[in-house]
Amino acid sequence: MATTALTGFSMMSLLSLGYLTWDMMSPNQVENGPDQTFGDRPPVPQPPHIIFIMTDDQGFNDIGYHSSDIRTPALDKLAADGVKLESYYIQPICTPSRSQLITGRYQIHTGLQHSIIRPRQPNCLPFDQVTLPQRLQELGYATHMVGKWHLGFYKKECLPTRRGFDTYFGSLTGSVNYYTYDSCDGPGMCGFDLHEGESVAWGQGGKYSTHLYTQRVRKILATHDPHSQPLFIFLSFQAVHTPLQSPREYIYPYRGLGNVARRKYAAMVSAVDEAVRNITYALRKYDYYQNSVIIFSTDNGGQPLSGGSNWPLRGRKGTYWEGGVRGLGFVHSPLLRKKRRVSKALVHITDWYPTLVALAGGNESLTEGVDGGSLQKGYGIWNTAIQATIRAGDWKLLTGDPGYGDWTPPQMLPGFPGSWWNLERHTEPRKSVWLFNISGDPYERFDLSEQRPDVVKQLLARLVYYNRTAVPVRYPSEDLRADPHLNGGAWVPWVGDEEEDSWDSFYQKKNKDWKKKLKLSKSSKGLKKIATHAAAFFAAAETKCNATHNTSLCSATLGGSVYIQVMANASGHWLTCKKQLPTGPVQVFTMKREKVTMQEALRNRTEFFIHNGTFKITNVEKNDSENIFHIWIIIFVAVGVLVIVVMISSCIFWGVRRRKKSGSGN
Repeated sequence: MATTALTGFSMMSLLSLGYLTWDMMSPNQVENGPDQTFGDRPPVPQPPHIIFIMTDDQGFNDIGYHSSDIRTPALDKLAADGVKLESYYIQPICTPSRSQLITGRYQIHTGLQHSIIRPRQPNCLPFDQVTLPQRLQELGYATHMVGKWHLGFYKKECLPTRRGFDTYFGSLTGSVNYYTYDSCDGPGMCGFDLHEGESVAWGQGGKYSTHLYTQRVRKILATHDPHSQPLFIFLSFQAVHTPLQSPREYIYPYRGLGNVARRKYAAMVSAVDEAVRNITYALRKYDYYQNSVIIFSTDNGGQPLSGGSNWPLRGRKGTYWEGGVRGLGFVHSPLLRKKRRVSKALVHITDWYPTLVALAGGNESLTEGVDGGSLQKGYGIWNTAIQATIRAGDWKLLTGDPGYGDWTPPQMLPGFPGSWWNLERHTEPRKSVWLFNISGDPYERFDLSEQRPDVVKQLLARLVYYNRTAVPVRYPSEDLRADPHLNGGAWVPWVGDEEEDSWDSFYQKKNKDWKKKLKLSKSSKGLKKIATHAAAFFAAAETKCNATHNTSLCSATLGGSVYIQVMANASGHWLTCKKQLPTGPVQVFTMKREKVTMQEALRNRTEFFIHNGTFKITNVEKNDSENIFHIWIIIFVAVGVLVIVVMISSCIFWGVRRRKKSGSGN
């Protein structure tokens, strides 16, 4: 079966996507299901094994067959003997690309179109999406994932093992230390992030992640019977994302590179190349190779500030220029009839879902619903202030702010003069529409939007066509319950599966001023230290809350008339509010959901949570005299300390004077 399937795969230029004859104004063929080339195949015993390898932040110029300064012999050989994808498109940042691979849906259809999923956000891949590994499980595949997830983990239902993978080993957040597996989401917000299935893999740290993940893939291959069940492995390297870390032996061959960041980055790429070589060797050793398909892809463009290079393409990671969205990709398989080819057919990362399902023997019913400036400048069709881009045939249209748009040669990576960064940046600050013929102008230097308004109108209409089915952005506010310090020191799910979600349907701008946040955080810690009565509790249904986005003022029914003062975290700012509580009963729970009395909560200073935020009581006062008493104690202690300091200083001063006098007398 595999041979027949891959024959059709090869004849249709690339996995039967048929982009060579795509009509620019008709719906995307991938959205209508896989090509009929996969139909009417003779029955065969077993589908091919699928090994999907993804790297993180690897730029267009960061592979041997595109680059002169990075050596990747294993990747070069696999690509040379397979099909190189030279018009392969991905998303400009991590989470959207990974979500599109796993769901086959554009990010506008999953609500993940805005940004990445932050570690503290109660957000993940929508539960109503049937994932690629779930479809492959239905078709009889054993499914395994190794490496970076970055699709949310606030509930256990979000974890890879709940989204179609039989096993999982890797990190859940977006960036971790390659040796310690510590992951930080701002100053002081760090935790361990290496997981085995749904448990924290505490004992696995210390080994370089590229090697650790490769070792796990080889173990999977060694313990699985290739002739009894087809295998799908998604190997998602964290390399070559920052931090720039690699064993020394990989840096030595690049000692001639003058730029330190580029040198370390190249070493990390070489470690990935060696890992792919070792995995390919294992495929041969354990008898998978002859019936296997290896797919290589990066998740977004490279970041020149961190050693990456997209030269000669324009732009970088996080932008809609070619350097941000045109990815490295190739397919290698002994089953290919036409090998050693370079394909310039348009391919998008969403296309893998229907293609691989069809390759695994699935029919079209399993891929139903997948997606394989001024308004005047948009000709009344599209608001060009919206950041968007579309590629159709030879043409590429950009609207809004595409992002940083320089062409950065590799020898000029982070070390060249800062003024050079602005050479071609913001040259047209009021412009909101660009049109390029990518086939004739792959480096996006000649804007044709004024010369070809007909093409602009057609592509704007295509944007409207796709946007009509867009869903609201899923970008909820950060949840303080995610703090690793509250969860045993690791990044783990923190919301119970029975707890209802309350998504923010709009984007709330994130405060990126870390110095200000850190200062405010320190001041809040100071308030906690001088608090006379500290307590915390989880208020159940009896708690009445009036929530405004991430700021909440709550009143709870406690016994007696009590005043409490709470601090509520709202976009990085600590607010203080005072509320009188009515009388009546209330249920109190610890962070472990253990029921306690209010007296126990006050006495033990237990932390409490409310559905839409974390609140910490800094002062519980029953009368003014008690407050005054505590203030006098603080003043008394402060005065005492001051007196002691003065006395010690005086003693030292007079002692020095006596020595000087005695010395002069001698």
